[in-house]
Amino acid sequence: MATLNDLMRMNGRRALITGAAGSLGCVIADTLAELGADLVLVDRPGADLAGLATTLADKWDIQVQTESCDLESQDNRDRLIGAALKDNARLDVLVNNAAFVGTSGLQGWALPFEQQTVETWRRAMEVNVTAAFDLCKQFAVSMRQSPHASIINIGSIYGQYGPNWQLYEGTAMANPAAYAASKGALIQLTRWLATTLAPSVRVNCISPGGIARGQPESFVARYEAQTPLARMAVEDDFRGAVAYLASDLSRYVTGQNLAVDGGWGVW
Repeated sequence: MATLNDLMRMNGRRALITGAAGSLGCVIADTLAELGADLVLVDRPGADLAGLATTLADKWDIQVQTESCDLESQDNRDRLIGAALKDNARLDVLVNNAAFVGTSGLQGWALPFEQQTVETWRRAMEVNVTAAFDLCKQFAVSMRQSPHASIINIGSIYGQYGPNWQLYEGTAMANPAAYAASKGALIQLTRWLATTLAPSVRVNCISPGGIARGQPESFVARYEAQTPLARMAVEDDFRGAVAYLASDLSRYVTGQNLAVDGGWGVW
């Protein structure tokens, strides 16, 4: 009989995380490193991956590779695949975490619906959905060689539910259509991939609720009033879900969308 420690242990496995320099990406990376996985950290050119890599390698005694990649670019994605699989390296875990979010500084994005642009819609779809599809497709051959292969897509509650605009009244915050549509597509892509890559690769999704990041007090108060656990999330709230879906703790789980939302979707 396997122990929980046996099932959690990820020593000898290798995980790639996109958007690794972001707040949630750093926590995902730290979680997998604590379980013993070696890491490939990926983020946009200019992101501070070197400092994160040094911290994680020293803290957890693991191997860390860093790669800059503009996920909007097919050429960049192709180069990333080559770099990650250089010298016949294998990938065991892929976390598609990178995304344009509601606060991204894009033209035609965080605006009233009539002012949102098709160009920015296309950019969001490229990063939030197409890049995830492409990485899953290109890494599939390598991951099928792993006895512990797991893909985790990071969705959102707004890939499942429509926005409550009353939350945003009196703030400069936004909830772009392309964000919701792309996260909904990513959740469905998760289900499609789960049956397509089975039985050799498990594919699941985590859909976070709102994460506290200095939002206006009025928004926070309204959000918390509509959340059964009466608070917004913090990054550490996602460690358990990541550890569960990446490791053999969930070895008989695939095609699922795990909402980590404080109960937001219950009522």
